[in-house]
Amino acid sequence: MEGTRHTSSQYEMELQDIKDNLIYLGVLTEKAIASAMDALLQRDTNQARKVIAADSEIDRLDMELEERCIRVLALRQPAAKDLRFITTAIKVNGHLERIGDMAVNIAEKAIILNAEPQLKPYIDLPRMAEIVRNMIRESLDSFVNEDLETAEKVALEEDEVDKLNEQIFRELLTFMLEDTRTITRATIIMQISKNLERVADHAKGVADMVIYLVTGKSVRHQY
Repeated sequence: MEGTRHTSSQYEMELQDIKDNLIYLGVLTEKAIASAMDALLQRDTNQARKVIAADSEIDRLDMELEERCIRVLALRQPAAKDLRFITTAIKVNGHLERIGDMAVNIAEKAIILNAEPQLKPYIDLPRMAEIVRNMIRESLDSFVNEDLETAEKVALEEDEVDKLNEQIFRELLTFMLEDTRTITRATIIMQISKNLERVADHAKGVADMVIYLVTGKSVRHQY
């Protein structure tokens, strides 16, 4: 372990508590994405409303965790690897909170779409959702285990999400050009696809912070 570490068992518990809470927040955000997509695919508006209501818990945990990290920085004055851990945790926390926001956006759009005839079978959107959920899990696993290989793998999965988003855009554009009555629904589906792409961006952001945590090098602008 590089640098000087505090030997206080209380301090170690504080660091572990931060890690545990990040894992819990990650579980909640992944569940929120899954529930929002289920609300869309199953046309379950009540479930979509539950996703929106549950976001307040994610926001509360986000604020509490950020305050805990700041308190450790102020009182413990960590150095070297511990300092990188705390700053990484603050960044990861922010990415997870924004993933929760994306779940709310998807749920809100599902409510609108569920009130209209379905434009087309959802094929690529569920594939995107599965990939981004896996990216969330992998990025958090890489954080917990300080696993560079898994963190770097997340970047490759982001490329697949980008390709699916482009494919969905082209397909929906064809619908809109052929029948103007589809424009509103097609546009909303595009927005959902974009929300999933942004989830992938945030999952990659977590993975990038893991690379920084382990190596001390920033890779956020190298892709």
